[in-house]
Amino acid sequence: MKITQKKAKNLMTIISVEVKELDYIVKVNKTLEDYRKEAQTPGFRKGKTPMSIIHKKYRTSIIVEQVNKLIQDELYKYISENKLRVLGSPMPVESDSINWKKDQDFNFNYEIGLAPEFDVNISSKDKLEYFKINADSKIVNTYCNDIAKRYGKMSNAKVSVEGDLIFCSIEQLDVDGKTMNNGIKNDATIAMDSIADTKVKKQFIGVETNDVLIVNIMQAFTNHADLAAMLNVDHAAIQNLSSEKFKFIVKNINRLVPAELNTELFDKVYPAGSIKNEKEFKSKVKAEAEAQFISESDRMLKNDVVNYLINKLNLQMPDVFLKRWLIKTSEQPITMELLEKEYDMYAKSLQWQLIENKVLEKYDIKVTNDDILTHAKSLIRMQMQQYGQTEPDDKQLIDIANNILKNEDEKKKLYDQIFDKRTLVVYKENFKLKEKSISYDDFIKLASEKNK
Repeated sequence: MKITQKKAKNLMTIISVEVKELDYIVKVNKTLEDYRKEAQTPGFRKGKTPMSIIHKKYRTSIIVEQVNKLIQDELYKYISENKLRVLGSPMPVESDSINWKKDQDFNFNYEIGLAPEFDVNISSKDKLEYFKINADSKIVNTYCNDIAKRYGKMSNAKVSVEGDLIFCSIEQLDVDGKTMNNGIKNDATIAMDSIADTKVKKQFIGVETNDVLIVNIMQAFTNHADLAAMLNVDHAAIQNLSSEKFKFIVKNINRLVPAELNTELFDKVYPAGSIKNEKEFKSKVKAEAEAQFISESDRMLKNDVVNYLINKLNLQMPDVFLKRWLIKTSEQPITMELLEKEYDMYAKSLQWQLIENKVLEKYDIKVTNDDILTHAKSLIRMQMQQYGQTEPDDKQLIDIANNILKNEDEKKKLYDQIFDKRTLVVYKENFKLKEKSISYDDFIKLASEKNK
């Protein structure tokens, strides 16, 4: 077998594979002998079928199979040994000159798309902005109110206001507006936040015990899973209601009274005695809110890095080859017109993949199985603490983590998290970042503009 490569042009090249009969005939003959041993041909005992019949029936298909297998093995071996950085996969050049029945030697040509040669150099000359989100008084007050509600107490109210929980007897009505015989009946608590229709929600404001409301439940509640739970029926029953009109009889009004911002609350939320007054409490909440926002700032930085390096390096790609390859290998039929619309996005994604691999290589970023296991244990421990569960010992943690890591999708997700974290360190250390303080609302607007 002889493999040769033409000089690359526009990041494309042709690899020619010349296959001689000696390259494949031994395996072909052995396969034919094996077929003969198992062949059961009318008029002949098993294993005694003449080789001429075996040849006539199987030889061509076996030659095709063995030659294709040989080419595949040797072609990828050649690519590996010559360190060719291939994009896509080798694409055979169609030929009408091959006659599998008559020819003994064969010539095949494969078109190859090559990755561009480049380097990634990040220095203080490369400047980006890092947007640090400032938790303003609006956010801090919202967070404080949420905490106060979390530690608040339920009380009975005479007249309902928005946000109350209304406990009702619910009855399905017939076409005459009367309680339906054998209709749906249930007692349930209605959370105003679950009411999708604004007009219906207003009906539940200002009601008192024993007030009666007539409601179209399909109009009022768009979350059918929650609606089924409220009526104590299965999901199928919701889809097949004989009447959507229901009567709601108010039995009780419950109101969550938020806890006061005092030392009693502070000592429940943080270690006792660590927060002395409301100012310190709000300062602590502000710091925690801003710490939570760091991941969003980091995500924007990562997106800015991607766009910056793609534009800076401006990698040339074997576009002609890639477009033909995408059309040929697509699972769903795709036209060149449709591909042209989407190709720019695909090309940028591929460019970033090449750039990121180069960053990984240049800055020696590695993620080992031990790293993934340690990360998994850390997340499990954090989740258990969050739900107030007793922390297991290290052996139990390892068993739980290993069980999770059997799922390849979960394992890849953890790998990507570690990889993203380590590449982010590289970007923060090597880019010259100008930190800018920004409100959360302005940050959301900026993110929306950048994603256009």
